[in-house]
Amino acid sequence: MAQLQDLDLTDRAPTPVTHHFHPRDISRDGVATVIESNGTPIGNSTFSVSVRQTPQGRYKATLKLSRPVLQTQTINGVSTPVVVRTNRATVEFDMDPASSTQERDDLEGMLADALGASQPLVHGTVVNLEGVY
Repeated sequence: MAQLQDLDLTDRAPTPVTHHFHPRDISRDGVATVIESNGTPIGNSTFSVSVRQTPQGRYKATLKLSRPVLQTQTINGVSTPVVVRTNRATVEFDMDPASSTQERDDLEGMLADALGASQPLVHGTVVNLEGVY
């Protein structure tokens, strides 16, 4: 069983930054959440991970990343942070109960490779918002 623990994720900024996510909680339905706090709770980035078994016996592992963007709003001299937009990603793995550890490892590895900046099909679609032709 995987233990809820810190998670470090590196972005692709010109000078890459490692974002440190710390354990927040595990909900009743088994969703584990880690947060990257910037000091303002509404602006916390969250990453969650969970696995469940469907009634058909399949295993569904879900990863979710949410990154709000904060801006300071000043009204009558009072400055408050507000979320101006939020970017989200959801990845769901759907595995057969007869799958091997190697098959699941290969699936995760291939997906991780597809998300690399060197993959123009996925990178162009997700990062550059280009249609596929």
